[in-house]
Amino acid sequence: MSDTPENLKYAETHEWAKLEDGNIVRVGITDFAQSELGDIVFIGLPDVGRVVKVGEQLAVVESVKTASDLFSPVSGSVVAVNDVVQDEPEHVNDAAYQTWLFCIKADNPAELEQLLDADGYRNFIEE
Repeated sequence: MSDTPENLKYAETHEWAKLEDGNIVRVGITDFAQSELGDIVFIGLPDVGRVVKVGEQLAVVESVKTASDLFSPVSGSVVAVNDVVQDEPEHVNDAAYQTWLFCIKADNPAELEQLLDADGYRNFIEE
């Protein structure tokens, strides 16, 4: 398993989140998640403009083994989706932490404080 980047926050549902300028939160799935899923064959992304609440299901990742829902790490509005991964979902398998899936303009970026840091996530997946 690759290193767990220290500059990200992690949900127990295996999404990573990165706060960027303008309260934009970039979201992807963790390396642990992609390794558990296996070869990813489809990613269903949310519509730009969709308003979501923290913890709300808003996307799906399908692999040769199973499907897994993705959940919003913050409340806000979807402002961008990574169209490349819809055509080439294997990018997530190749580089989970470099491949974002969607961005949310956070209503309250402090919600990210409820997520795990890198050490907390590593401990969580080792349990």
